[in-house]
Amino acid sequence: MKARALHSTLTCDGHIRLTLDDVDLGDVGPDEVIVRVDATPVNPTDIALMLSGADLSRATVNKDGIVAPVPGQVLKVFAGRIDQRLPLGAEGGGTVIATGTSPAAQALAGKVVAASGGMFATHRKLPAAAVRALPAGVTAEDGASSFVNPVTALSFVETMRAEHHKAIVHTAAASNLGQMLVKICAADRVPLVNIVRRPAQVEQLRALGAEHVLDSSAPSFRDDLINAISATGATLAFDPIGGGTLGSQILDAMERVASRSMTTFSHYGSSTLKQLYIYGSLDRSPTQLSRTFGLTWSVSGYLVMNALRKLGPEVAARMFQRVASELTTTFASRYTARIALDQMLDLETLRACARMSTGEKYLIVAK
Repeated sequence: MKARALHSTLTCDGHIRLTLDDVDLGDVGPDEVIVRVDATPVNPTDIALMLSGADLSRATVNKDGIVAPVPGQVLKVFAGRIDQRLPLGAEGGGTVIATGTSPAAQALAGKVVAASGGMFATHRKLPAAAVRALPAGVTAEDGASSFVNPVTALSFVETMRAEHHKAIVHTAAASNLGQMLVKICAADRVPLVNIVRRPAQVEQLRALGAEHVLDSSAPSFRDDLINAISATGATLAFDPIGGGTLGSQILDAMERVASRSMTTFSHYGSSTLKQLYIYGSLDRSPTQLSRTFGLTWSVSGYLVMNALRKLGPEVAARMFQRVASELTTTFASRYTARIALDQMLDLETLRACARMSTGEKYLIVAK
């Protein structure tokens, strides 16, 4: 069986090349299935792999696809992927149209499923064990975004519990993931401080039931942040923005609150651990830390796969079960537009996807 799949290649001459290629799926092994991909979301992680910082304002379109230059340092940072044609699409939903001979594979025949990896394609051949059957009545579109955002949002709460914090600060909180986190925290009675960038987003989250929603563009933001952290006791933050000073402002506010309970002065600040996890790069500028928050703090990268390994199989299984049971409620995703796979090679469509504006998300659907 033939398929078509979108690939990204970082060329040795400093360009990203996007191509939609014919792929020979080969024979189906005993423990394998072929999934017709019916829907797959364009996540920020997909854009990062797809473009690697390419300058789309200088992109050109030719008969083979799209070519765009990358900054010089990209070749050094991503030396391991030079001239490799990488498949794209972190997750998606579809229908099993062929199976191998094993009982596990045949049990998936005709099922609507979710799967991960290389899902910007018309079809995928996958191990049966890597495919998750969706509950009856759930569509491929419902299940297309059933991993990256839902599991990441749930992992924030599980990480909070495992690391003995009692509340969370989340930035870019009007995103699809942020809205899921609002619902999870409301259901689990976890105090949550949401930071957004526009007044309209404040109202959007309050309509979902969020109690603490702060507009970082407001003149009173610093005081609002200190007050919200004081009210919740948050010492843990998750930030998909990465660049700029917002993470530093959050740590500073946590320290201002923690220092109120100090009975003696310490040059090293409070002994309260303040943890900032950066899980995205919406702002690619340097992360700036003012160092006004003592010496008991940590800034770390956060990747959901690493978090799952750390939390352990029992917690992970519980998370996946919750996602499956709440796919059309807590974990329902909203999409700005539905596009065809070949539209990813339309330059204006690609630029729209690459903007990664908060609350905007594109879904690739089968024709």
